[in-house]
Amino acid sequence: MEITNAAVRTWVENMARLTHPDQIVWLNGSDEEYRQLLAEGVRSHALIELNQHKHPGCYLHRSHPSDVARTEQCTFICTPSKDDAGPTNNWMAPEKAYATLRKLFNGIMRGRTMYVVPYLMGPKGSPFSKVGIELTDSVYVALNMRIMTRMGDVALEHLGGSTQFIKGLHSVGTLDPQNRYICHFPQDLTIYSINSGYGGNALLSKKCFALRIASWLGRQEGWLAEHMLIMGVEDPKGKITYIAAAFPSACGKTNLAMLQPPAEFQGYRIWCVGDDIAWLRPGPDGRLYAINPEAGFFGVAPGTSWKTNPNMMRTIAKNTLFTNVGMAPDKTVWWEGLDLLADTGGFVDWQGKLWDPTSGQKAAHPNSRFTTPIKQCPVYSPTWEDSQGVPISAILFGCRRSKLVPLVYEAFSWAHGVYLGATLNSETTAAAAGATGVVRRDPMAMLPFCGYNMADYFAHWLEVGKQLTNPPKTFRVNWFRVNDQGQFIWPGFGENLRIIRWIIDRCQDRGEALKTPIGYLPTPEALGSEESGISSEGWETLLGIDRGGWLDAARRQTEFFEKFGVRLPAALWEERQALIDRLKSWPLAARPSAEAGAPAVAVEQRWGG
Repeated sequence: MEITNAAVRTWVENMARLTHPDQIVWLNGSDEEYRQLLAEGVRSHALIELNQHKHPGCYLHRSHPSDVARTEQCTFICTPSKDDAGPTNNWMAPEKAYATLRKLFNGIMRGRTMYVVPYLMGPKGSPFSKVGIELTDSVYVALNMRIMTRMGDVALEHLGGSTQFIKGLHSVGTLDPQNRYICHFPQDLTIYSINSGYGGNALLSKKCFALRIASWLGRQEGWLAEHMLIMGVEDPKGKITYIAAAFPSACGKTNLAMLQPPAEFQGYRIWCVGDDIAWLRPGPDGRLYAINPEAGFFGVAPGTSWKTNPNMMRTIAKNTLFTNVGMAPDKTVWWEGLDLLADTGGFVDWQGKLWDPTSGQKAAHPNSRFTTPIKQCPVYSPTWEDSQGVPISAILFGCRRSKLVPLVYEAFSWAHGVYLGATLNSETTAAAAGATGVVRRDPMAMLPFCGYNMADYFAHWLEVGKQLTNPPKTFRVNWFRVNDQGQFIWPGFGENLRIIRWIIDRCQDRGEALKTPIGYLPTPEALGSEESGISSEGWETLLGIDRGGWLDAARRQTEFFEKFGVRLPAALWEERQALIDRLKSWPLAARPSAEAGAPAVAVEQRWGG
């Protein structure tokens, strides 16, 4: 395709003069081109061809041990004002950032190929879709972009003569972690990334554009860019209800997005629109509509199995790029969570070293990944192509908390729901560099991904809600409560449909709910307690409320809220105080009251703390 857009040509030429690549290759997104890139990846040792009989179209990539996760300490929002980046982001002045980056990028692509990767985020022809162009010297990145986006000529056709595209410059550089930078310039619609090849740092369409830059654009244009799955739940009568859900990385978003209903839920079906990112806009009918801007899954391998997510196992059976997983002698892949083969002789770990399963070392890195096309998913939803998106009936804020937070509860209002999202905290996982299992605040699961001051972000959520005459209901969910022995109480996986069914009932003004100080809670009966196999003590833990613990949690929010100063919306302080007042006025031995319109129930539980 002839490149007729002068702004695109000029920018690529300028970046080539800075980086000095040996050659420039413009990618068109064709199947033949993809095969050529795979061959180049094998030739250059960026890829290992896997067993094509057992894993057709699949390849393995190994990254440097220092480059295996998002590096939040190296990620910067470069706005003219530090206050515009806010206290939860790393900030660097644009002038300093550009000076530092241009020095690092100067001549960095000598001896390498610069791949020009045009890509479209969102459905073809949609007025909500956006175009980006990434320049990279990594064939691995180029291949991943082919899977994760609508890449090639389709993007340039959508762009036409417009100058409004997201500019992304990436180089693996020397992989020097001391000079690793992922810098975002929202006012310039520009992203620079150097000295990393890891997906979250190098696939600039993903967290960099689809969340950090897009969240900035969303505030300007009146929409939301969120770290959310989108799923459709079809009931036995054929009615589909669409749900968006925000979870911190590696906390079950992908498994939920393509959940397989248990046998007793005959007639139910799950449709996956997306597993990670949602762009949401108010519609003319007063509802919230969502699109998935991506075209693939960039999922965590460990823990993905035929038990946890059979639909994903079917999806990754072909045409998949695996990163940092283990490999058997017959060039098949393996990771923790899969059944271990009887003979592990000759197994190598994610670094290519011989692996001994008795050593205590992991065969696959805890954040090892797979990249695979969404259209291969058995429950792929054709509405992924809908240019207007799907109507959202419920928004879920999920967390990984072993204590305090109940299995599920519903917010009283949109503002209360924004408060639930803003005060979300979760135990950390391996998706980000650093310690795991530490409880940290992660508002709306967007802490690492919001491209501007989160106080303004919360205010934008509240403003979007004012445009909705029929807003989604909001819920918080937590699959990860444990008993005194440290074991998970809730079985999870397909059983999560019990929770989703109650949520849908609530959206349709049905379903038993008890009014408590923190929100509307289901009764055990409403979640199918008789069929669950969970003891009465287990239900008390899953749905009980520790009043003292909640009061302590609300008081600890003061320090977090005060970080934002006067920019924090007063509505969040008001919601926090209202929670404290409800908790204080609630007798320890009190039973929650049945919500008006919901049937009263007789449940013997210790609701107080």
